[in-house]
Amino acid sequence: MNTRIVILAAGKGKRMGIEIPKVLVPLKGEPVLYHILRSVRAAGIDPKPIVVVGENKSLIEAALAEGGFIAEYAVQDEQLGTGHAVRSAEAAAGSAESVLVLYGDHPFVSPATIQNIVRLHEAEQATLTLATLIVPDFEGWRVSFADFGRIIRSADGKINRIVEKKDGTPEELAVRELNPAFFCFNGPWLWQSLTKLKNTNAQGEYYLTDLVKMAMEEGVKISSLVINAKEGAGINTQTHLAAAEEL
Repeated sequence: MNTRIVILAAGKGKRMGIEIPKVLVPLKGEPVLYHILRSVRAAGIDPKPIVVVGENKSLIEAALAEGGFIAEYAVQDEQLGTGHAVRSAEAAAGSAESVLVLYGDHPFVSPATIQNIVRLHEAEQATLTLATLIVPDFEGWRVSFADFGRIIRSADGKINRIVEKKDGTPEELAVRELNPAFFCFNGPWLWQSLTKLKNTNAQGEYYLTDLVKMAMEEGVKISSLVINAKEGAGINTQTHLAAAEEL
């Protein structure tokens, strides 16, 4: 199966209080983006992943060239959410049978996890395959996970819904299986479904995670696998960066 990997990297890093693109913040002496690109390269699924950039395009291109990474670029002209960012990559990835979406500020995703998500997606002929993670608490380096959506399963173990923190009851928020938002989509379904996203939310943005609810409502095949919790750790603040340095 022809699979393209899309890496979202257009974030400006405002929450970190920095002037450079967030994905170029140094982690152990090299840009955060290098870590996920190294895993993608080792996974061997897409030799030229699509990196979605914004006004930071020239800086990221230069950094990747310096690091010896090969990538294709898609430009998100406006910061209108993750769904909008992925849609910006349609021209580059539109012919792919499946599309795996990852994030440039998540440095711990392993090559094995990338391979496992795609293999499960193919084996089960799913429309949507998502990774989940399980944590014992939200202490220490797991503090940012408290904001993740909770995976609510039915009695037969199937994903019933994903409840966001702001919408959850105390019982739902006590669930420790979480959604890090690593998704593999059937390509044609993805591009068609992205056109149906609405931005009727407080941020006025198009959220990629809304496609999960859409898939559930349509009754299409959804697969999932549990990954090592550490792989879901992202970097949005200086506190997160310090925790990543410890990890």
